[in-house]
Amino acid sequence: MGAVTGTTLLVYALIAVIALVVLIARFKLNPFITLVVVSVLLGFAVGMPMGDIVKSFEAGVGGTLGHIALVVGLGTMLGKMMAESGGAERIANTLIDFFGAKNVHWAMATIAFIVGLPVFFEVGFVLLVPIAFNVAKRTGTSMVLVGIPMVAGLSVVHGLIPPHPAALLAVTAYGADIGKTIMYALIVGIPTAALAGPLFAKLMDRYVKLPEVNPLADQFTEEDERVKASHELPGFGITVFTILLPVILMLIGSWADLFTTPKTFANDFLKLIGNSVMALLIAALVSFYTFGKARGFNRETILKFTNECVAPTAIITLVVGAGGGFGRILRDSGISNAIVDVATGANVSVLVLGWLVAVMIRIATGSATVAMTTAAGIVAPIAASVPGTRPELLVLTTGAGSLILSHVNDGGFWLVKEYFNMTVTQTFQTWSVCETIISVVALLLTLGLATLI
Repeated sequence: MGAVTGTTLLVYALIAVIALVVLIARFKLNPFITLVVVSVLLGFAVGMPMGDIVKSFEAGVGGTLGHIALVVGLGTMLGKMMAESGGAERIANTLIDFFGAKNVHWAMATIAFIVGLPVFFEVGFVLLVPIAFNVAKRTGTSMVLVGIPMVAGLSVVHGLIPPHPAALLAVTAYGADIGKTIMYALIVGIPTAALAGPLFAKLMDRYVKLPEVNPLADQFTEEDERVKASHELPGFGITVFTILLPVILMLIGSWADLFTTPKTFANDFLKLIGNSVMALLIAALVSFYTFGKARGFNRETILKFTNECVAPTAIITLVVGAGGGFGRILRDSGISNAIVDVATGANVSVLVLGWLVAVMIRIATGSATVAMTTAAGIVAPIAASVPGTRPELLVLTTGAGSLILSHVNDGGFWLVKEYFNMTVTQTFQTWSVCETIISVVALLLTLGLATLI
């Protein structure tokens, strides 16, 4: 624990966040370098032992990138194969034909809601972003109109709906019924996703103008000339199967105990292929056939695609990792605990307390998963001592709190910024506000539901 305590810790944390925003947005400094410098200075200012500052930062980067670097790398390869084969264009065409060009924002929110169910936000993001780029290109619309509904759909299921890992942990901590939780989460989640996604994106599209050229979008929308010449797009069925394969494998993994006896070889194997990294690896290998060999590409061409697509993600991966390092400094310096103390000191209902504690941890650490799981651990004993608390609704308010105000210490913030080619200010105006709408609307709808049932 640092030498600085209480309110002073919160002041230092606030100064650090403001410094990050100003240095990156106003002075156009490299986000990765800025995050490293500000994190080290914050650790120094709050009195962390000097030998621990860099160790803490490295642990945060390692903890974040251990998962995300693999996910972004494999997901990007899968996305590149889908783009080069024309698969992304096939899905974009089918969605536009079904929903109509005027309703593409609803199409993206719908597909994100479905794909996002079993996968972490980052996994869903890298799976769907090639489709978003293609839909935007086909309809001549902005990534604000297409991308924000996509991230809203992913975010709602990430925070509210089991079998999502964080929601599942909260269900266990509170002793909630999973079936009822899913039912209530859908009642709350669908209108929340509609409001924070398509409706909010339609409004912001008027005010936020992105650059005409997005280098990353070009990666995912340039098909091989042979595909263009032949117009032989892969079938909708095989394309959807390949892109949903990781989702299917993850669902099988999370339900392994229903199909097989725990601790047996079959059970362990299903859980292995259901791991998000393994599921994406298998899907990427399958895509080399369905989007590669079956479309007439040879091994050299597939190798070229997979090498090409990883380079643009390098800086994104570094920035996301540095955001994790900053979050770890906030935790190890005691700032996260100071924020939680403020929340638990407030005299409010258990449902609102679950939301408040998750809000504070989310703002402090940047991770929705950490916020939801930590808040559930803190609030569960308090909830158990209060009669009449509905644990299913408590899962929802805690999940809602864990999504609020994504900012510079959240990997998701930088993913959205870099892929959508936004400035820091534009990312705050769109993504951060979208997340806050989800959090507040889901809380209000859950409190409304609590009065009815």
